[in-house]
Order: sequence, then C-alpha cells, then structure tokens
Amino acid sequence: MRRGRTTSTAADTDGDAASRPPVHPVDEVLPPGRTLTLGLQHILSMYAGVVAPPLVVGAAAGLRGPDLAYLVSAALVMAGVATLVQTLGVWRFGIRMPFVNGPTFAAVTPMVLVVHGGGGLPAVFGAALVSSLVGLAIAGRFSRLVRFFPPLVTGTVITLIGLSILKVGVQWSAGGAGAPDFGSPRNLAVAFGVLLFIVLVQRFARGFVGRISVLLGLLVGTVVAVPLGMADLSEVTRVDLVGITTPFHFGAPRFELAAIVSMLIVQLVILAECTADALAIGEVVGRPVGPRELARALRADTAASALSSVLNAFPCSAFAQNIGLVQLTGVRSRFVVAVGGGVLVLLGLLPPLGALVAAIPSPVLGGAGIALFGTVAASGVRTLGRSGFRGPHDLLVVGVALGVGMIPLAAPTFWEQLPDAARTVLDSGISVGTVAAIALNLLFNGRPSADPHQDARAAIDAGDVPPLPAPRTPNADQPPPRRSVRQGARRTLLWRGRTEREEG
Repeated sequence: MRRGRTTSTAADTDGDAASRPPVHPVDEVLPPGRTLTLGLQHILSMYAGVVAPPLVVGAAAGLRGPDLAYLVSAALVMAGVATLVQTLGVWRFGIRMPFVNGPTFAAVTPMVLVVHGGGGLPAVFGAALVSSLVGLAIAGRFSRLVRFFPPLVTGTVITLIGLSILKVGVQWSAGGAGAPDFGSPRNLAVAFGVLLFIVLVQRFARGFVGRISVLLGLLVGTVVAVPLGMADLSEVTRVDLVGITTPFHFGAPRFELAAIVSMLIVQLVILAECTADALAIGEVVGRPVGPRELARALRADTAASALSSVLNAFPCSAFAQNIGLVQLTGVRSRFVVAVGGGVLVLLGLLPPLGALVAAIPSPVLGGAGIALFGTVAASGVRTLGRSGFRGPHDLLVVGVALGVGMIPLAAPTFWEQLPDAARTVLDSGISVGTVAAIALNLLFNGRPSADPHQDARAAIDAGDVPPLPAPRTPNADQPPPRRSVRQGARRTLLWRGRTEREEG
C-alpha cells in the first residue's frame, strides 16, 4: 500500500507566514555585514568610556607600561562579556535588549581612595568582589522597585542621565579634561565639524547610510585629524600582539572592612543607575521593563562585576551613550550590540586593535558625543510628555529632582566637605536625582499600588482618562466599525464580532 505524501502549496506557506507573530525589532536579525558595521559603531562611541576607569585607577596604583595595558585589556574583555550576557541572555541573567555594559565611573573615586589608603589593587578587587556578590544576592528584591517608576519619574531620570553625561561630550569636544590645548580653535572646529557631518548625514542620507552616521562621522573626523597632528598612532606598534587576562594577576584579593563598606555604597549606586538605564532602553526600543526584566539586568550587571573582580577588571554598569545611539539610528536589534560585545572581547585579546581605536582624537569623540548624549536627554523629555503632567505638583517634582541631580555637574566640589561615604552617593547626580524623583512623586502623588491595573482604574474614576465616544448606529449593509473600549488597563478590540484582548 502506497503511503500518501503531504504536499505544501504556496497558499499554505503564505498562511503559515501570516500566522506567525511579527518579530519585535529588538529580536530582529540583520544581514551580517550591516550587523557588524552597526556593532562597530556602538563600540567606537563608547570605547573611551571603557578604557578611562582602568587608566585612572591604574595610574593611581602606580602602574606603567605593560601592567597598565594589561588592566585596559582586562576591562575591554569583561565589558564585552557583560554586554554579551545582557544582550543574548543566559538563564536568568541578561535583559535581552541592546544594553551595553562596561566599567562604571561611579566606582572610580572610591577605588582611587582605597589604592591611596595603602590597600592597592588587591584591596580594590577584594572589596569589589564582596560588594558585587551582595548586589547579586539582592538583585531580585531591588527589581521590585520598578513600580515606583511611573512615566513622570522615568522621564525625569532619563533626562537627567542625558544631561549628566553631556558634560563628558563637551569636555571631549574641547580636547579632554586637563589637555594643554583645551578649548583651542582647532579642537572646537574638528568637534563641531563632526557634529555637523552627523546632522547632515541624518538629514539627507537614506536607509543604511543614515543609520551609520555616527560611525561615518568618527571615521571622517579621524581622517581629518591625522594631518592636523591630532591622532597618535605610535602606540599601535608598542603594545603586545596578544593579551590574555588571568585570575588575580595583581595578587590575591584582600578583604579590608573600610574598602568593602565603601564599595557596598557604590554597589547601591550602580544598582540605581542600572535600573534607570534599563528603564531608559525599554522606553527607546518600545519593550516595557518590568520586575522580571529588571531583575535579569541587575543579575547580569552584578555577576559580571563579580567576575571582573577575579579577572582584574572593575565593576560594570550600563553605558548611556549607547542608549542615545539606539535612539538616534533607530536600530533596536540586540544582536547588533551583541556583535559589538564580541568586538570588545577581540579588542581586549588583540591590544594593537585596541590601540588603533584609542587613537581617535577626543574632539572627534566629543562631536559625536554631543549628538548621542543630547539624544538621551531628548528621549527623557519625550517620556515626560507622555506622563501628561496631570498632577498639580508634577512640574515641581521634575524641577526639584533635576535641580538636585544637576548639583555635581554644576558645582563638582559642592559636597567636598562631607564624609567620603556620603560623597560617594551624592557625587552621583543620577542616583541623587532618581531618589529625589521617587520621593517627591510619593509625597505628592501617593504610593503606587502593587496591581498595575488598579492605578489605571483609579485614573478613570478620577476623570483623568477621557470618556468613550458615543456609539454610532450600525448600518446593516456595512460591517461593524472597529472600536476601542477601555476597561481599566485593558483594551478590547471589536471587529466583525470577534474580540481579542491585548494589554494597553
């Protein structure tokens, strides 16, 4: 007896394709060439932020030459590993969004103080290891704070992130803090030339070219800077060809109580900043961040920080400039950033490549940074617009939170007379502004409920949601119109007698 064969027709194939749920832009897989190019753009925009902390702390520890280069290579490798975990996800670790991680500036000052206190790098790594493990243990509970971040608070925090890191872009544009030619006409001309180039590409280029405007700006700016003597390529030939990081290269970790307490405070700051950045990237890519997603992001952050302490790198956190790049280019694929993470690992394992990227002059980075960091702030303003400013005191909440958060930026020595532990927290304008926004929102608008739909129902009862339009008389010759009916936080779509529910 001959078995029947199952044949598929084009109609069946089309039907299967139509029945598949659409792929969210975050999970979109782009062609390999474009993915690599866009991933490289992410790395070039944040490379300076990765290498700066190890250079500062290494110099404070008296490292020179090969040892300092080793510290930089370790930071690059661990930034790449942390980025890969955040984007691709491993079990309960990783937010699975275009989330770039690297060594945080929040830990630089406390680590320098530990080094100067006589503990050296072993005491830094020991304290960072303990604080990271504590952060990993409380990540799940900390993630429940996400319900205290309504659009009013989220928008304030994202705006503050953009305004805070904008200072870095401005300093780069002038040549970098402490540069002998800081603010020279040549530096300013190159920086604003790069900024103008990025704006023009965004305005007139179409498709893929428009999406790599930052990368093109960095490349063109570097080419222009070379004949002006602003790019030093000599380091490319001086570094080792291969860099392999081994555990505890600088000695076994030392666990000093004062250093551990200091780094525990830093860990709380890092958790707060990671929370703010996770909410920001969720807003940009259009995928809401709830307690589950936030817990995964915090676990990846703290686990990578613990591993970094073993492999001679420093605590990790999200890089806000890459959030601005996602907003600017419109490319939301997490696999693009994952490829960028792989490139970071490669740069750490092959120091000559890292030295080549490091040769990009500061004014070139600054021109691109102004566009990227300003875009982060603009994204926060957009989120604030969605909040509606319905409460009579909402403007005060935003104004005071931004004002307090901008204190370290406006007056860096404002908290200088306070104890070191207090300065560690207060010098992070993002953390202070976040706490202020949450506290003021609770003071004026009340405590949010554990049930997200309860607040929506309360808003309807209070008249904050406009009423439904009056129903129209149906026409027997026409299909029933598509209507939207709000029921609490749910929306029921009626079309030809079928009802489908989706979260509003």
